[in-house]
Amino acid sequence: MLPPSWDHQPTPVTARTPDPLTPTRDITHAHFQAGDTVVVLKGVAGGELWGDSMRIVAPSWHTPTDEDGWRLRDPTGGAQSYVTAHPRYLVHLSRRCPDCLIFLRAMEDTLLQRFAGRDELIDCGWYTTTALGQLVHTADTKGSR
Repeated sequence: MLPPSWDHQPTPVTARTPDPLTPTRDITHAHFQAGDTVVVLKGVAGGELWGDSMRIVAPSWHTPTDEDGWRLRDPTGGAQSYVTAHPRYLVHLSRRCPDCLIFLRAMEDTLLQRFAGRDELIDCGWYTTTALGQLVHTADTKGSR
């Protein structure tokens, strides 16, 4: 989800920003399927939401939340080609489903005005990856779920 004019991904500026929506998002494991293309929203870039695009590979237990999750593959490789994530972290890219569109719109309403006029890649600091390859939202690292 980078603007098309960027042919490489610049280093993001970190701007710790509260995420009031993802931790309370009620989305089930069954909402996604193997083969779906999804995005994990991480911030804002050039007036649009920005995140990591990945493909769902297989069901996987998400240890940080003790709930069903999904094994994801990052097609660009990078430091970690595969991660496991909770369904509430994911937004469909491969289809336009109402639940994901509502969530996407709510995230836009929450973030875009806050970073209006800034063109750099802004990472809101919501996620970390554990040594076991588990993508974890900051709200889940504190044992809140």
